[in-house]
Amino acid sequence: MANLNSNQLKEYQDQGYLAPIDILSKQEAKEARDEIELIEKEMPDEIDKSERYNAHLISPKLDAIVHNSKLLDAVESIIGKNILVCGTTLFIKNPNQQGFVSYHQDAKYIGLEPHNWVTAWVALTDSNEENGCMKMWPKSHIEIKDHDEKFNEGNLLTRGQTVNDVPDDEVKSVELVAGQMSLHHPRIVHGSGINKSNNRRIGFVIQSYIGTNVKQVLGKNSVQLARGVDEFHYHEIIQRPKSLMNKEDLLIKKKENQNLQDIFYKGSDKKGNF
Repeated sequence: MANLNSNQLKEYQDQGYLAPIDILSKQEAKEARDEIELIEKEMPDEIDKSERYNAHLISPKLDAIVHNSKLLDAVESIIGKNILVCGTTLFIKNPNQQGFVSYHQDAKYIGLEPHNWVTAWVALTDSNEENGCMKMWPKSHIEIKDHDEKFNEGNLLTRGQTVNDVPDDEVKSVELVAGQMSLHHPRIVHGSGINKSNNRRIGFVIQSYIGTNVKQVLGKNSVQLARGVDEFHYHEIIQRPKSLMNKEDLLIKKKENQNLQDIFYKGSDKKGNF
């Protein structure tokens, strides 16, 4: 078992996030990256732009990360022993690309309640200041803050959700080496800048691990059972991938991404970067 210790739990509870946490070997991270790049080569539209969601449903390497026992031990320390997987996202920033993520809170727009859930951000390449690592506003998870919807160019978020007036002097950079991860609270304010380096920055985000007591209050979303027992049955359970880019799995991914689009744009008459 690799459960979080008392000091780590206190840091997470006080600050709203925890990093770095060693999860994968560099070789495991490289193998996951290689599989992503193979999918990009063989099916270039399958994990680009609006299709970057739920790549774990067609990639056995990403699926293995989602169900990694060390990762689940850490998650269990926060949300309990019964764990569901409610989607994943790839955040890929290519060299000198203008893509960024505005400061936002996940809980504002994902529609999972209560907030017994946690997001894991797994670095498949090094993630640092130069290539646009995540930045957190510590202790900002106490309450939901107002967001503007800017739909701005280059923003990797669907609506360009933005918390204004985030104090630069309080924000902390979350630098990770390939194979490490961070865990963050649904209400922590976070974002990231552009990649100014000559290398790709690839983050694989399990967004999110939810307790079985958590409902999807906006739209509907299917889940995988990662650990324990689903005693509430609020969600449809979907299968793990049969093989790399399996045709049946591709159809499941397409359906789930349509469900996500309905959630992300609930109440909006615009379409952003989904």
